[in-house]
Amino acid sequence: MRRKLVVGNWKMNGSLAANAALLDALKAGLGQHAADSAVCAPAPYLAQCQAALGGTPLAWGAQDVSAHASGAFTGEVGAAMLADFGCSYVIVGHSERRAMHAESSELVAKKTVAALAAGLTPIVCVGETLAERDAGQTFAVVGEQLGTVLGLLSDADAARLVLAYEPVWAIGTGQTATPAMAQEVHAQLRAQLEQKSAGKVQILYGGSMKPDNARELMAQADIDGGLIGGAALKAVDFLAIIAAAG
Repeated sequence: MRRKLVVGNWKMNGSLAANAALLDALKAGLGQHAADSAVCAPAPYLAQCQAALGGTPLAWGAQDVSAHASGAFTGEVGAAMLADFGCSYVIVGHSERRAMHAESSELVAKKTVAALAAGLTPIVCVGETLAERDAGQTFAVVGEQLGTVLGLLSDADAARLVLAYEPVWAIGTGQTATPAMAQEVHAQLRAQLEQKSAGKVQILYGGSMKPDNARELMAQADIDGGLIGGAALKAVDFLAIIAAAG
């Protein structure tokens, strides 16, 4: 039985004061749940997360990582630096990075390798645009995105991933794939992972999961949790999603 995982992606939001209030509320309301949980914060706030969350069940992580270990890469943040701040997770290949920063599947794969080398768990994001879905290309698109990553990994390293399916057309739009639609893609991704002996990898759904649809989505056979955007900035909503996970 795969354990559920709920991860909050704060994106480019937050301040020291707002973060403190949110983290305090999460710690106060978290209690004991059968699901794992984490928040992925902007890099400047990782020290704050480390100070606030150390010794609690709530893990923390980053939203991106460099493909390089160190060197003359101004503005980049290396995986070892993230590990220094106690990060457990790092998001790689989020659709916003792919679209706004022209990140290729090859670069996402290299970032995944860098994260694994530093002992981090990469949350590898894959997903299709509305045009690609309408053209019947969903399986080809997500298959290529995942396949490029898996091509650089051993079977053992592939088993250390977390995967997130985030249909681009359902991020921040209020639209959500139906549970059946999401499950169909998750099942294909699971089959692809099984070819690398990584069928037990957690696959999260990342398209506008909210308290009112979380339970039904996570009841699907191959949906192991959620990568949560806007709802992760509201303690009551994020806690409700974690509770829905089990």
